Amino acid sequence: MSDYKQFIPCIYLLNGKAVAGFKDSTVISEDPAGLARFYGENNADELIVFDLSSDDISHEAALDVLKLICGEAQIPVIGAGNVRRMEDIKKLLYAGCKKAALNYSKESNIALTKEVSLKFGKDKILACVENAGEITENEGLLTEFTEQTILISEKDIRQSIASSKLPLIVSLPEVSLDKIIELLSFDNITGITGPAINANAKELNSIKDLCAGNGILVHTFAPAIPWEELTVGADGLVPVVVQDHKTREVLMVAYMNKEAYLHTLKSGRMTYYSRSRREQWIKGETSGHYQYVKELHADCDKDTILAKVSQVGNACHTGNYSCFFNEIVKKEQEQETNPLTVFESVLGVIKDRKLHPKEGSYTNYLFDKGIDKILKKLGEEATEIVIAAKNPNANEIKYEISDFLYHMMVLMVEKGVSWEEISQELANR
Repeated sequence: MSDYKQFIPCIYLLNGKAVAGFKDSTVISEDPAGLARFYGENNADELIVFDLSSDDISHEAALDVLKLICGEAQIPVIGAGNVRRMEDIKKLLYAGCKKAALNYSKESNIALTKEVSLKFGKDKILACVENAGEITENEGLLTEFTEQTILISEKDIRQSIASSKLPLIVSLPEVSLDKIIELLSFDNITGITGPAINANAKELNSIKDLCAGNGILVHTFAPAIPWEELTVGADGLVPVVVQDHKTREVLMVAYMNKEAYLHTLKSGRMTYYSRSRREQWIKGETSGHYQYVKELHADCDKDTILAKVSQVGNACHTGNYSCFFNEIVKKEQEQETNPLTVFESVLGVIKDRKLHPKEGSYTNYLFDKGIDKILKKLGEEATEIVIAAKNPNANEIKYEISDFLYHMMVLMVEKGVSWEEISQELANR
């Protein structure tokens, strides 16, 4: 568990929409995934999603929305609500949640704690309690099998802090910044969540600055290299090469002066100095195509910055995703063999076949026959790999694995699974 204090907004999910709270069904966003992205882009540390569904059918639909939220948030997501058995925890984790919450107002959830912790790890779960009594009654269980506890009561905060040494995430109503800072100064308060964070989501960077000024350890964009250590040109500027943090595609080149550098670090949005207009500009301020900082690196001479960003929309003013679209020369070369690029390309062709069937296509034949045929072929190809592995010639294994991967991708398209989701799941293991 990190020593950093966390700021954790909440999404209360009801009928596919984000509502105001547990007992307030006022819709605050028709797009919960977009709201999750907004929280992540404004430097929240984690996100809790409470599923308020009242039946199994709406719960399954909520899991689909939760999957979208996990894909868009760009910060760890904690899934909570509608947990009755081990399978429900598994569904939350498989939807992309980094952790799942057990509601300790339900005896069945308390009983699940040890089993879930031993199966998935104590870092994958936390407990939701309503009062200090629930903490005291279960302190041994919580200490051994969980890493954090969420206190969602608004009445027993001080009593809970005083009576427990367990690491607590405290849910707060809309309160003053002084109150937030006061609570975070307690050693066993590891984070703040609830309406207090939701209401101040746009100001999280400024709030974190206040916390840091009060000696509270928080995640900020404090630079390891101050501006004074960078080597600037005669014009006082440093060139910045901007790269998509996922695809590694180079998007654009721009320049920073000291003011733009500091604003980028403080806001988390890429900010540059325009040489033609002779003024600072925040990328996307007019178009909405913001660039959110993921990483900044200086080169060996500290005279150029490489910025890895999350790009909203397109980087180029022409409407192209990257500014580097004018081909000058291209040498004949072997086909692209970057694994993820190849996999994405093949998956894209399979998706297109499903949307735009082509006569005589084997892929469309599989889709037409349905899931049972796809699974039968996948099983056959898996068996072919096993048989090929007994052959001393490794080439045969290559061919069979390639056949298996193709049929697996047909299954992925049929079930709506992306390579990004697979990559993320593998990275989390």
